[in-house]
Amino acid sequence: MKLTDAKLRNLTTPGKHADGGGLYLEVTAAGGRYWRLKYRHGGKEKRLAFGVYPTVSLKEAREKREAAKQVLGRGEDPGEARKEEKARVAVEAANSFKAVALEWHKANAKRWAEITATKTMKHLEADVFPAIGNRPVSAVTAPELLAMLRKVESRGAGYTATRLREFCGQIFRYAIATGRATYNPAGDLVRAIVAPEVKHRPALTDRRQFGEFLRDLKDYQAADKLTLLATRMALLTFVRSQELRHAQWEEIDFEACEWRIPAARMKMGKGLNQAHVVPLSQAAIDTLRDIQALTGDTPSVFPNANGADGFMSENTIGRMLVRMGYQGRQTLHGFRASARSLLSERGWSVAALERQLDHAERSKVVAAYARSEHLDERRKIMDDWGALVTSLETGNNVVSLGKKAA
Repeated sequence: MKLTDAKLRNLTTPGKHADGGGLYLEVTAAGGRYWRLKYRHGGKEKRLAFGVYPTVSLKEAREKREAAKQVLGRGEDPGEARKEEKARVAVEAANSFKAVALEWHKANAKRWAEITATKTMKHLEADVFPAIGNRPVSAVTAPELLAMLRKVESRGAGYTATRLREFCGQIFRYAIATGRATYNPAGDLVRAIVAPEVKHRPALTDRRQFGEFLRDLKDYQAADKLTLLATRMALLTFVRSQELRHAQWEEIDFEACEWRIPAARMKMGKGLNQAHVVPLSQAAIDTLRDIQALTGDTPSVFPNANGADGFMSENTIGRMLVRMGYQGRQTLHGFRASARSLLSERGWSVAALERQLDHAERSKVVAAYARSEHLDERRKIMDDWGALVTSLETGNNVVSLGKKAA
């Protein structure tokens, strides 16, 4: 007599309860209820497990039985077929796009800056993995990759879409190199996803306008003095946002007038294993002394304003610049462009300025050397910049400094 759902719900008697066609429910003395299929193949009686009731319903168990019968009808062993399928799924899981991407990321993170590794992984997790992460890397097609990129592009993130295409291209090339793919579909999409025109971050590069900004900053009555001082430190050193916000007091050498930023925090990457030296002008030293009076009892130069673990938010200085009325005119990152432009006008070499800005070199050997290259000239540059900023703050637009005076 075949089983029914009503009978199964109340079935507690230990033993084998047949449904027909070799399918039965085995009830154990401990109360376990397991679906089994008895069949013969190659002259031998065999068993196939279908799962636990009620997780696997009666209907599902019968469907599994019929599927097994079809395999038997082809002269194959359903037990062996299941093992082969499990092995195939395991191989596909190991060779999924996500699995290969994680390997690629781990291999490259060794030479990336921490922020680069973190941002890359966030982009992959947010947009790529949900769309194609579980697909075998060798089976991903250009159309499905394009569909994922178009979705990103449609929300106004055109630049992110182009970066994701580049990441995916590198991942497919890694898969080819490791023998798990033979084709890079991202290569067919080079012209399908076009990066939007780059809009450079606003920066004041005219000396008179920059002087007006400095005077506005000096006179600005900020509710948070630390934000005001952080802004002044940012423009005096023109380092990147993360390099500034994550500064530690142990990195500051007041006696040598130097700030040594660990290589791991620099955009050029961790592989160089050499700190970036930022010579500190007297104006920068004075500013740091003012900051030290506020945060000198903490490891971080710019701790989180809420007292939580961490550092000053990346938006803190930007919001203050907006409140000052400089939205679309000056940004924290724009201080780098302001300094480079104004210092170039004063005769300093492009090479030394590029070193101070820590612009990347493709060769690690060259980059490691570049970190300390032009250091004497860079000290003079930073002293000149500090003196220029101090002079412009007072309204003096005629400053007889620069390379000739140095």
